[in-house]
Amino acid sequence: MGIPSALLADPDFNERPIRLSIHGVREMNPGLFRKLKRTRDRDEAARIFEDYMDVLFGLDDEQRLGSGPDGRRRYRASYRRLLEGWAFDSNGPEGAVLKGWVESRFGLFPTYHKRPIERFSSPAWVSYVEEKMASRFHNNAIQMQLDLLYEFAQWSLDRAAGRGERHRILYRGVEGFEENEILERYEKGRALVLLNNLVSFTADRRVAEQFGGWILTARVPSAKILFFRELLPHHALRSEEEHLVIGGAFRVEIGRP
Repeated sequence: MGIPSALLADPDFNERPIRLSIHGVREMNPGLFRKLKRTRDRDEAARIFEDYMDVLFGLDDEQRLGSGPDGRRRYRASYRRLLEGWAFDSNGPEGAVLKGWVESRFGLFPTYHKRPIERFSSPAWVSYVEEKMASRFHNNAIQMQLDLLYEFAQWSLDRAAGRGERHRILYRGVEGFEENEILERYEKGRALVLLNNLVSFTADRRVAEQFGGWILTARVPSAKILFFRELLPHHALRSEEEHLVIGGAFRVEIGRP
């Protein structure tokens, strides 16, 4: 990234963000971004991206992979499978891999995975590391797949905003604050909250209201968005207008549904 992780975690970054890019990703995939530049609309761009990923990582074969000679079903890791796993349970193995990618690329450690992670030697940390390093998720350059997904998301957000507005107002429904630690309270329901290194938000407040008795409203910089509803036409996160947001300390409004 080229900037300190402490800056990324600071709430001031969210107020005055700078564009982020994972070193070498666009340079190593120039053909993809040349094609994207020539696309007419979001749907065409999504098709170009998915076709490129299918060819580069053999993802077009993943649905056809049957059982091997030993009778065991073959598994090919893909960003699609990680998104599906996250939609089912963000604290599952796929969630650990996604949080591990944020840790690797942005230097932000998770604060929660199934339970609070309070120190590196804790059982919670050990469990997280075991899940994120599971070999079945790392047989198909999964980190590179996520790098490309992030860069495509950033390219799409830049194009949609015309390089103008760099924030989205998003909502997160929570039952309590075990996973979302309140660092400081301000007046009028505002607070400084430490979010996990990767969290789900939604663009629809009504959806957030279904997930908890408290609603966090945040002004999220585009640079911290890994995935959003409109990015691809078919995915597991579409129905809830879900956004995957890279965490850190955020100034938010806390309210009731």
